Amino acid sequence: MTQTDQDDAAVKAEGGAENQRVIALVDDDRNILTTLSIALQAEGYATRVYSDGEAALAALQSNPPDLAVFDIKMPRMDGMELLQRLRATSDLPVIFLTSKDQEEDEEAGLAMGADDYIAKPFSQRLLLARIRTILRRAAPLEPTADGAPAPAASDTGMIVRGRLCMDPARHQVTWGGDNVSLTVTEFLILEALAQRPGVIKSRNQLMDAAYPDDVFVDDRTVDSHIKRLRRKFRAVDGEFGAIETLYGAGYSFSDG
Repeated sequence: MTQTDQDDAAVKAEGGAENQRVIALVDDDRNILTTLSIALQAEGYATRVYSDGEAALAALQSNPPDLAVFDIKMPRMDGMELLQRLRATSDLPVIFLTSKDQEEDEEAGLAMGADDYIAKPFSQRLLLARIRTILRRAAPLEPTADGAPAPAASDTGMIVRGRLCMDPARHQVTWGGDNVSLTVTEFLILEALAQRPGVIKSRNQLMDAAYPDDVFVDDRTVDSHIKRLRRKFRAVDGEFGAIETLYGAGYSFSDG
């Protein structure tokens, strides 16, 4: 599929509806692009399709969708490199499609900042459920009925724990005054831990906080997100140790 074909497909899929949520699909399998586009459009989404990572990168940066679904194995630029380069400038929610027998791909994708992954062959119903969940979590606060702006952070649960400051209304996190950029999933896991410092949260509890629609994910998903959280905070504070592991039990947050 040429870039012109992709642009034409995007225009037809979006149909000019300004309020539609836009999903970008990046996969070298044209059958997957077609079937997923049809399924997503039937659910009311607009779609943009790209057949390789190189073609998708510039478009995702210049005109970001609401969420993207990446295949991993693609020509010219695979999904891993695409995510790595995208994460340099964007926290766009990303779901990976990956082969069942490639657990290292799943772990590497989550470590790079993917919000979720789904194994191939995959269920369209599962993918749609994951998309709905992530979009709902990432949705900004809407203005009030009288047109006033959304409530200030102080009215919507600002969390301050020691050097940590979390603003759920604006999806902003700072550590000692330094900004820390988190994906939606990372933010929700950290929020669940920081709400009750010192309390051990099991992996299941953290999965429920990040994936609230009874969507099954396994233990290594949470572990990968925790590793990435620690790495991001240590980039601004080499002594960061507020997220503690209690082997066999789960994780806790220390604000001391």
